[in-house]
Amino acid sequence: MSEYREWDEIYRRHSVEDLPWEMGRPREYLVKLVESGKVSPCKTLDLCSGAGTNPVYLASKGFRVTGIDISETAIGMAEKKADEAGVMVEFVQGNFLNLPFREEFDFLVDIGCFHNVREEDRERYLSEVLRVLKKGGKYYLMCFSERNGKAWNHFSREQIEEIFRPYFIILDMEHSRSLENDGIVRYFYNVLMEKR
Repeated sequence: MSEYREWDEIYRRHSVEDLPWEMGRPREYLVKLVESGKVSPCKTLDLCSGAGTNPVYLASKGFRVTGIDISETAIGMAEKKADEAGVMVEFVQGNFLNLPFREEFDFLVDIGCFHNVREEDRERYLSEVLRVLKKGGKYYLMCFSERNGKAWNHFSREQIEEIFRPYFIILDMEHSRSLENDGIVRYFYNVLMEKR
């Protein structure tokens, strides 16, 4: 099991504006889920919440949000962002392989977390997701697509279905392209699931 400590080093050494995934605005598919009513305000956990853009957006829409990230530096950035936006978000520094929660959440947001979980840790990660998400709860996954090229963390539709279908009903799966903060277009799967 990895500690994933390199992430704090990344946030300490680079300006948030230089990090490809830190877009400074909520992800389009997440906004679509909220605006369409597919996900309503509820108790929410954002896994790998980074500098806090997505949890702050959700809190502004009435969600009761907790964000967790391995990086203490990112947590500090996220807390500042929430303060500036005038919203309440609980940010927790911790490892997604050992989530420090006993309560169950209605909605889990995983924007770029799963595709950074090393293969040997995926089973543990999934067990933690299942432990904190209540039955019938929704799970939004955004992960790298195989269209980015062959890599251990670039997934096909079939791989996503094989990993998640035993535990979730897949409600929607959409392939998308995104011009990331570094000016490079990357491809993703956006998947909305419901825990069986």
